[in-house]
Amino acid sequence: MGKWTRRAFLTTGALVGGGLIVGVAIRPGHRTPKLAEVIENEGETLINAWVKILPDNSIKVIVPHAEMGQGVHTVLPMMLADEMDADWKSVSMEQAPAHDEYATHDIVREFALPGKAPGIVEDTLKGVTLTLAQKLGLQITGGSFSVRGTGAWSMRTAGAAARELLVNAAADQWGVSSDQIRVENSYLYHDQSNRSAPFSALAEAAAKVQGPTQPTLKSPDQFKIMGKHVERFDIPSKVDGSAMFGVDVDLPNMKYACVKCAPVFGSTISSVDSSDAETMNGVIKVVNLGAGVGVIAERYWQAKKALDKVKIIYSQPEIQASNSANMFTQFGQAMDAALANGDEEDDYKIGNARSILSSANEVIEAEYRVPHLAHSTMEPMNCTAWAHLGQLEIWAGLQNPLGIRNLLAEEFDFERDKIVINNVYLGGGFGRRAMDDYPIQAAKLALALPGIPVKMIWSREEDTQQDFYRPAVMSRFKASLDSSGKPEAWENQFVDKHEPVEAPTLPYSIANQYIHYVNSPTHIRFGPWRSVDHTQHAFFTESFIDELAAKAGIDPYQYRYDLLSNDIRTRTVLEAAAKMSDWGKLMPEGWGQGIALHRSFNTIVAEVVDVDMSNGKPRVVKVFCAADPGYAMCRDGFIAQMESGIIYGLTAAMYGEITIENGAVVESNFHNYKMLRMNESPDIEVEIINSGTDTLGGGGEPGTPPIAPALTNAIFAINGKRIRQLPVSKHV
Repeated sequence: MGKWTRRAFLTTGALVGGGLIVGVAIRPGHRTPKLAEVIENEGETLINAWVKILPDNSIKVIVPHAEMGQGVHTVLPMMLADEMDADWKSVSMEQAPAHDEYATHDIVREFALPGKAPGIVEDTLKGVTLTLAQKLGLQITGGSFSVRGTGAWSMRTAGAAARELLVNAAADQWGVSSDQIRVENSYLYHDQSNRSAPFSALAEAAAKVQGPTQPTLKSPDQFKIMGKHVERFDIPSKVDGSAMFGVDVDLPNMKYACVKCAPVFGSTISSVDSSDAETMNGVIKVVNLGAGVGVIAERYWQAKKALDKVKIIYSQPEIQASNSANMFTQFGQAMDAALANGDEEDDYKIGNARSILSSANEVIEAEYRVPHLAHSTMEPMNCTAWAHLGQLEIWAGLQNPLGIRNLLAEEFDFERDKIVINNVYLGGGFGRRAMDDYPIQAAKLALALPGIPVKMIWSREEDTQQDFYRPAVMSRFKASLDSSGKPEAWENQFVDKHEPVEAPTLPYSIANQYIHYVNSPTHIRFGPWRSVDHTQHAFFTESFIDELAAKAGIDPYQYRYDLLSNDIRTRTVLEAAAKMSDWGKLMPEGWGQGIALHRSFNTIVAEVVDVDMSNGKPRVVKVFCAADPGYAMCRDGFIAQMESGIIYGLTAAMYGEITIENGAVVESNFHNYKMLRMNESPDIEVEIINSGTDTLGGGGEPGTPPIAPALTNAIFAINGKRIRQLPVSKHV
């Protein structure tokens, strides 16, 4: 559950592989019989890890990822069903259990070792990554990996393999050649003898055989479901209110809990006086959680009101004197010291950037800053826990249920099979629900009241002030231009390197680059935030490239276009965004356009914004978004994710700022941590470019990074004011 990087995966993988990688022992082999014990119900036939066939010839696709609005519970079944030639009307999905056998090993594969390996090496790598994912307790939904990881590596393969198993079973039963079998809408046909059979009639025979590990997959021209419109599985229940989110869990005799943790991270409780709270109506128990206090009561409001009466004295760590201003001072001092002492951590280096800059007639310099940001999911953190019958049962929306299961077992000394995880819909995640703090709190409360289920709900204030935040970052640039105005040297220094490693790199052809960083940690809790490091670095790099275009006196679109001569795929996306927005069009007084592009999670996104500042404040009227994910497996879902990412990023760009005073978070609710309102939201137009299925990109996160620089670039185009520190609301 800790920080995971490619380096960590590769290192751990080598250790896990060790002697196992020799020979074939690490290869998964025929997993279906073992998996059937975990997932198969009466009457169902498990064909392989991800698909079951039922007696009525319906098909159930097993999905290991959490549904948090991104549509993964629909798009992954689409990918499997299409390869299987299944009848989509008979397809449904089932959430995989939090079990080692359903660790999301394909995410490890795509994250650490992207690209297909030849022959049996691929089977061995599958075994290595499965073993590694199981050891690390990974059942992750995040990083825009679900489609390009599990979808590309497992779902399509499982569908094609299941199809082949069923075809072979029919061929054996009918005594014909398998290449004479036709498959359509969950039926097998032998046209020459006029025989046919549903999948269900041959499922049992097919399940006895291990399917091919590398079956032939369809080409896009053969797709019948992928890339098309289908109705999402999760929408009807969300419309009629029957969808189960964490806050909807209701168990017999259930009690409610509210919690309050130390305002300064790193503090612990020195003393608690709960005497007043314990006399209040409905209060059952006050629990010391170590870094905070929880109150259990008959109802939530009783618990919340009682919590306000608990007198808590916290330890006083030195970090209590910390605030946002001196954090940025700390960053600047760390960057200066690294330069003075030669302690730079190299990130990317090509050519002789520093040498060229030292002799340049003019060097353009700029410093950018972004603040801490909270996740602010629609549904505040919550978790229901029940300690009963020698087990601990959990109901919550989790982005890593397997990891939480393992962590709870270790934390509270349970056997892993005595931790039961019921993963429900997530009312937003964005990385926040990959963390473990709230399930641990709920478990502590339930164990303090054995035999009775306890539903813990955080207040919005607790949710805002006890987050794992997107970090505040400072980034500095230097560049020099050649006689044509193009950058001949580029240097970038920033604080704190996280993931993905490629976030600060450029798509542009600049022969001399030096990108380096220094680590300067703070006490503020850090966590993955939608698009992680890409969200900061896209703002930095796309703002500075705009500054260079302005210095050179060249149109910012043309400037980028000319620098993409070696990257035609990215240039195509940029060109599409410019064309759909009618870049350079005549606009009303006080209006302007801004442009930015960024590649993240293997998806290239370019965005143009039309901004109205005729009233002195920016209003984003329209966003034009061109995106190339390789292939959008579910067009509607991908468009929705681009729209969602744009709104999320625009909120952050306009208003997002978590400030620190006396070591604690100041903001507490939406009155001082503002969101973009419906009346401020722009019209959004999305164009998808399907460049090929060889390397798929993500959808959940790539729409977010370009919007902030597109906005600030538009403001510069209108009034000549360059905004180098977010949020925009502080400057206009």
